[in-house]
Amino acid sequence: MQIEAIGSSGEFRHLSTIAGIAVDLRYATPHNFAGRDLYSPFDCAWLHREAAAGLEQVVAWLAAARPGCTALVLDALRPQRVQEQLWDTLDGTGLQMYLAEPARGSIHSFGMALDITLLDADGNELDMGTGFDDLSERSQPVLESHFLARGELTARQIANRQLLREAMAQGGFAGIASEWWHYDCGNRDLVRATYQRIL
Repeated sequence: MQIEAIGSSGEFRHLSTIAGIAVDLRYATPHNFAGRDLYSPFDCAWLHREAAAGLEQVVAWLAAARPGCTALVLDALRPQRVQEQLWDTLDGTGLQMYLAEPARGSIHSFGMALDITLLDADGNELDMGTGFDDLSERSQPVLESHFLARGELTARQIANRQLLREAMAQGGFAGIASEWWHYDCGNRDLVRATYQRIL
């Protein structure tokens, strides 16, 4: 399905229908590693209905366990054509490991992944040790203990990442080894085999 037709599909929900979240889609701005708006004129503020339901569970858990903390969605549905642009942007840099190869497909392109962080009660992003789209080893959850021992991440920064992981787990989301902000909803192989990719 083309992104232009997504509004007519009952399989997807707009982020505006999910109460209690904040939204700042970074690929609709220059504030991403490509340095440009990759989404306009398309509205990419969509999730598959299963991922949207999972995000509602995250919101409910945060409201009970950490009042004042708000989920900030940084990326949701990412059309295949944008994934291809991102892949090409990193060609020759040695950083393509941070992206799903377009032929295989990003889980974002099925509306089943989120890039996300947390806001405090004052609306400030929690300090996660790096910003979104920081394609460095300090962004990798698998290396957190290493960078803590070297003093390049603090215990507070790791605790903030752990809070995000705990919140996302409530909605059935699983993180990945290379980016603290990325979460998949459901099994990647199953998603790629059975869900509809948005082009």
